[in-house]
Amino acid sequence: MAVIDVTEDTFETDVVERSRTVPVVVDFWAAWCGPCRMLTPVLEQAAQSRADEVVLAKLDTDANPGISQAFGIQGIPAVKAFKDGRVVDEFVGAQPPAVVERFFDGLVPSEAERLVEEGDEASLRRALELQPQNTEAAATLAGILHRRGEEDEALGLVDGLPGFQPEGLAARIRLERAGDIDVADALTALDAGDHDRALDLLLEALPTAGGHRDDVRRVIVAALDDLGVEHPLARDARRRLAAALY
Repeated sequence: MAVIDVTEDTFETDVVERSRTVPVVVDFWAAWCGPCRMLTPVLEQAAQSRADEVVLAKLDTDANPGISQAFGIQGIPAVKAFKDGRVVDEFVGAQPPAVVERFFDGLVPSEAERLVEEGDEASLRRALELQPQNTEAAATLAGILHRRGEEDEALGLVDGLPGFQPEGLAARIRLERAGDIDVADALTALDAGDHDRALDLLLEALPTAGGHRDDVRRVIVAALDDLGVEHPLARDARRRLAAALY
């Protein structure tokens, strides 16, 4: 059901917890509120057209003053969107349908984002047709092409794109093509998931990398990004990288 009524007793379950699996938009309203009567049908229409993607929860502020106070409701209609148990967007006052539609659109993935989640080559190519600047689609597709040996197209997709992963992949392709530096063992270890050995070899190669120094650095940084900030290996490698560079 796209539209539900909630109370103080059901708010935690029907809004906060439910928002961990689907966005929930809460319409704070009251029977005496004229602008509420104007806005609510617009909200309901937006929710109904996204019935499988967004839930609209209607809360009577007069009957549920505790929740209204908890969320600092000072004027109505007030609309708050919940995702993952917290408020991610909101507005106050009656808004025209176009504004409400954009508000709801911001809560659900676009077609391109859904295609990126699919992750296969055809979906990624279609995502880039819809959003040519979609960095995640370009980087993921470039990774598929690189693994298949189609380096020219892969490099064309990521060369110049911002972000650790696209920059790292572009740098890797340039290093693989270079005839005056050998980091093959490091890259093989990286592909095998042996980050410890890969980072050791890349860090060892850095001082003598010459004109390839920045590309080696970019590959290292991408590997660290892959590990995550809190990984013990990443913390140690960042320290060693800083020492090697500065």
